[in-house]
Amino acid sequence: MSHSRPPPLVTGISPKEGPAWTKVTIRGENLGTGPADLIGLSICGHNCLLTAEWMSASKIVCRVGPAKDDKGEIIVTTKSGSLGTSTVSFKLLRPERIGILDQSAVWVDEMNYYDMRTDRNKGLSPLSLRPSNPLGIDLDNVGQKCDLSQSDVELIFPGMSGDFTSENFSATWYLIENHSESSFEQLKVGVSNLKKQATKKNEGSLAYVKGGLSTFFEAQDALSAIHQRLESDGTEKVEGSMTQRLENILNRASNTADTLFQEVLGRKDKADSTRNALNVLQRFKFLFNLPLNIERNIQKGDYDVVINDYEKAKSLFGNTEVPVFKKVYGEVETRITALRSLLLDKLLQTPSTLHDQKRYIRYLSDLHAPGDPAWQCIVAQHKWILQLMQSCRDQFISGHRAALDVEGDSRPSAIGRLGHTASLKRGGSLRTPRPSTWRSETPLQVQFVDKLSDVVIGQLPNFWKLWISYVNGSLFSETGEKSGQVEKSKKNARQRQNDFKKMIEELTSQLVKLVRGALLPATLSQAGLSLYGGWEKQTELSGAWITQIIHTVRSCYEALSALEIPNDLLQGIQDLLLDLRVNCLVVTLLHSAEDIKRLAEKENWMVDNEGITALVSIFMLRVVTCVCVCVCVCMLLYIDDALMNSLCVVQEQRLLIVLSNCCYLEKHTFLNLMDHFEKHGLTGTEKIARVVDAVRELDRKLFDAYIERRADPIAGSLEPGMYAGYFDWRDCQTPTGVRSYLKEALVNIIAVHAEVFTVSKELVPRVLTKIVESVADEMCRLMQCVSSFSRNGALQVPHTHTHTHTHAISH
Repeated sequence: MSHSRPPPLVTGISPKEGPAWTKVTIRGENLGTGPADLIGLSICGHNCLLTAEWMSASKIVCRVGPAKDDKGEIIVTTKSGSLGTSTVSFKLLRPERIGILDQSAVWVDEMNYYDMRTDRNKGLSPLSLRPSNPLGIDLDNVGQKCDLSQSDVELIFPGMSGDFTSENFSATWYLIENHSESSFEQLKVGVSNLKKQATKKNEGSLAYVKGGLSTFFEAQDALSAIHQRLESDGTEKVEGSMTQRLENILNRASNTADTLFQEVLGRKDKADSTRNALNVLQRFKFLFNLPLNIERNIQKGDYDVVINDYEKAKSLFGNTEVPVFKKVYGEVETRITALRSLLLDKLLQTPSTLHDQKRYIRYLSDLHAPGDPAWQCIVAQHKWILQLMQSCRDQFISGHRAALDVEGDSRPSAIGRLGHTASLKRGGSLRTPRPSTWRSETPLQVQFVDKLSDVVIGQLPNFWKLWISYVNGSLFSETGEKSGQVEKSKKNARQRQNDFKKMIEELTSQLVKLVRGALLPATLSQAGLSLYGGWEKQTELSGAWITQIIHTVRSCYEALSALEIPNDLLQGIQDLLLDLRVNCLVVTLLHSAEDIKRLAEKENWMVDNEGITALVSIFMLRVVTCVCVCVCVCMLLYIDDALMNSLCVVQEQRLLIVLSNCCYLEKHTFLNLMDHFEKHGLTGTEKIARVVDAVRELDRKLFDAYIERRADPIAGSLEPGMYAGYFDWRDCQTPTGVRSYLKEALVNIIAVHAEVFTVSKELVPRVLTKIVESVADEMCRLMQCVSSFSRNGALQVPHTHTHTHTHAISH
């Protein structure tokens, strides 16, 4: 036999393994010209031609039969190509047989029954729901199919299909693919066949009834016989009747079935329930493990992890209606409620750092705690500071002040820490270091004021910063910002602004009353004395100790002012400072008067050449000493205000005047006063020396400020004037004189000279030298920035520098 086409070649099968009756798709080359051309198909040695469905010359669909071999090739045989070959194989899986009473973890699908009693030469597959030749044309007499490839047809009919069961079926595609060689007469026969099939389909159930009319008659006779038998037995349940016997049979059958399958079905139901429960536990293990994880993370202090897990659980199960989820989520809410209480207790616990307070407030806000935790913390801190201040006074009165000194005297005080910046602004601190014997030699009132100031400065700044954070909403995380808690916090802060103002006033008032009770008891009412007094047994302080207390209170005031607390809230401290200064002067004068009263005891009754005794000279010396001491006290008390006010001057001319005054005070007033003290052997020269140092520091700051305000504009105008008019050093004209920007700079320097000369001639060399240096340095910097010079530019550079220095030196 001669063959016109190459033998079939199978190059692929999908799937590559499976049990019997698995539907597979075979792909390859030369798999036949049509269903009639396919005469043989075997997989693993089993003939599968009965279930084969020819799709195209490269595709065949069939079902694998129950072959004897577990693995084998796929062999295709066609009329046109004879016996084919295969490059792939199929693995047949042997399913385990499961009885009706055997336990199984899976449900076994029922196998479809395939009737093997069919004609092997029939070309159509009994499993196919679609005919392979709907036109009814004999494909053997048509000839070969179209030579167009699949890709070419898809390009011609984009989005269409040649499959007549597809929604995008294209008749033209189908005719080109299957009937490209059919004649017009054959296509007319196919149209007639289609019309006949449509006519048969429209006859519907009527044709089916006509074909099986005898069957319907037999069913009618059987139903009539049953009806007559039931009427003869009656409608009631009579023992021995057919209906009664039928009911008994059905009940016994039901009981027997229950007996056989009850245990099996019960185990199956139990297994299903267990499997479903395990699946639920595995799928929602996050929720079921969450209560235990919350407890563990709380014990470790990982509050951020707890909050993130809670937010996730709330978004997933907050509104669930599943009973088991609601129960577990209820346990989560119980633990979160306990966590809120724990965090609130930690927040209100004292003492605590500002960092911890902000952290606990953020946690509570993320957990949506009721109320306003930030305000509760502010109220608790306010009460605690008041109690701490009162406790400080009570412990000093009772003599148990050691309880306040947990870290000993070596610990730097809060005044020393927070008042350092303020003291530097004043030109240096006037507070002397504490010696090792400071506690034993210092009166109790002085120690109390110092410790009370440390308490206030140690707590009030954090208290104020907590309020500022509460006002601007920086206490909350990004979650709080998204939920609108920041705006809510700002709104609450505006409503409680007056309440916080009263808190600050109460704290400063408590400080003032405690100091007044220790030093100025006469300024308190009778009720105030009972709360803040109790210092009657202590000795009266001298002017020197009162001066030290004034410095301590002054440092406390400056430290609080540095926090930008409004001045009206600190007015009480300013009034206290004024009363302490007045009291210091009064005490100093009273002590001097007592010394003068006791001068009579020093009379020696010896007359000198002028006819007077030594009592007169001693009296004059005491008077001068008293006046000098009062002057020194006034200077030391008010020099802070003078220096601070000098630093606030804005106008340059006033800066210059204050600078001149400082120079005169240093050279004439303070130095002459020190000479007078040394000449008469008076004490206190070291205090005047500290005042001189403060004045010198103020002189330096004022000089730098004046130079900056005068030299910077002159130096800043050089570069714009130098490059005005697109000036270029590499392409400039021959210099004929000084350029305008230099003339402008010289005129400005002359104006500064005139301004300084009108105030103080002694300041002219000092000021002009510094300004000329600044201008010269700027000119040098500008020249260094030039990459290259032309010949004319090189001539202009030294000419410019020489002219500038010559004019500056001449002036």
